[in-house]
Amino acid sequence: MPLAAQIQSLFVQHRRVYGSPRIHAALQAEGVRCGRKRVVRLMQQLGLCAKPRRRSKPKTTQSDPTAQCAPNVLNRDFTAACPNAKWVTDVTAIPTAQGWLYLAVILDLFSRMVVGWAMSPKDNEHLVTLALHMALTRRRPPPGLLHHSDRGSEYTSHGYQALLATQGIEVSMSRTANCYDNAAIESFFDTLKSECVNRTHFATQQQARVTIFEYLECFYNPIRLHSTLQYVSPLVYEQAFSQSLT
Repeated sequence: MPLAAQIQSLFVQHRRVYGSPRIHAALQAEGVRCGRKRVVRLMQQLGLCAKPRRRSKPKTTQSDPTAQCAPNVLNRDFTAACPNAKWVTDVTAIPTAQGWLYLAVILDLFSRMVVGWAMSPKDNEHLVTLALHMALTRRRPPPGLLHHSDRGSEYTSHGYQALLATQGIEVSMSRTANCYDNAAIESFFDTLKSECVNRTHFATQQQARVTIFEYLECFYNPIRLHSTLQYVSPLVYEQAFSQSLT
């Protein structure tokens, strides 16, 4: 098969979200030898572009001035030596014709795997608690895990902090109005928006729920190549780590 046809096939196979670095990595994984610049040139000739336009969103961080906040223990160190050492979390808003749908996500910094998530028409403590319960059930982390969030009222709430404490989880929080302190989760949301959300006009919140679920569980975690993981998926990266321990 000609290289241009292979590139077009891989682009479609991976949901039209891969740019030239991931297409090049996917070609290499299939044993195809070619230069990165050639892939860039052919994608331009074919009109294959992975970046749709961005949409505006409402402000999701609403802090409680009376809440007690934790220091920034993470301190922008977005690396982890093993799974369940550091989790980062945040909430983003998804536009639909029925109004905003809020998505809470918990990301493991070791593999960038989404370990917990939840969706709701309301951005509140219940939403983030649902995401945390999913992560705890799936991963069963040992005491000492570091949990990093912003200073939103849902994260500083008594109920959420009590749940973290009962699990022996250490708390870290970004400084006020400093998105760079939680850059890993911000980067994930940018990826989610460009590869999934901004490609569809959701008529209903249920349509958004189904689409995002399918992206997270059927594509992002098991398949999507990640540049910080030497161009393998979060699932493959964790499987390789587990095999290295045996």
